[in-house]
Amino acid sequence: MSKREIIFDTETTGLDPRGGDRITELGCVEVIDLIPTGRDLRILINPERDIPAEVTAVTGHTREMLKDEPVFIQIVDQFLEFIEDSTLVAHNAMFDMGFINMELERCARPIIPKSRFIDTAAMARAKFPGSPASLDALCKRFDVSLDSRTKHGALIDSYLLAEVYLELNGGREQSLSFSGAEGGDGKVVYPVRAPRPKSLKSLVTEQERAAHAEFISEMDDPLWQSLGLLKADASAE
Repeated sequence: MSKREIIFDTETTGLDPRGGDRITELGCVEVIDLIPTGRDLRILINPERDIPAEVTAVTGHTREMLKDEPVFIQIVDQFLEFIEDSTLVAHNAMFDMGFINMELERCARPIIPKSRFIDTAAMARAKFPGSPASLDALCKRFDVSLDSRTKHGALIDSYLLAEVYLELNGGREQSLSFSGAEGGDGKVVYPVRAPRPKSLKSLVTEQERAAHAEFISEMDDPLWQSLGLLKADASAE
């Protein structure tokens, strides 16, 4: 059964959600079986307070820039509908959890339990003891390009983290389940994907079909023709 997770990140006015700092941006990326699906969510938020210059230098956000954006209570339903009941994956997740739950409390909404969060920084420290575990360091370790990142942005960082999270879980090879490692029969089990709802239209032109048929006709008794694998009518589907 496919596993849905949400890779997410927040940008904030500071480091202390209980001391008056607020969220200025939310970025969420949907992944299924560790692979981004293309569904994402980016929301800029009016924090209803000043943004220190040192924070602006990192995020690019200013109070003037965000003054016409919605406040958190106006976007809370959009955020909750996107994440549904999925596991939430973040780098230094307790930081983001603190801000998300603070904002939910302000909206009189139930907080999200700690059990729903996965911290990729903790995963990296466990996997590479003593090595730097920042998102930048992990991108460099896994050869994930940082070219798109001129400022810290919640959605950009979420996409970078999605690539890092895949690598922390074994990379693309992890989608192959070697059951023999657990005492099974040693067969490779490929993940089941839903069938394409509509077949793709063939890109082969009639001229290309005719040229291919002419080329095949010049061959002496090709094996696949004798096995019935080549259609007699080159224009047939």
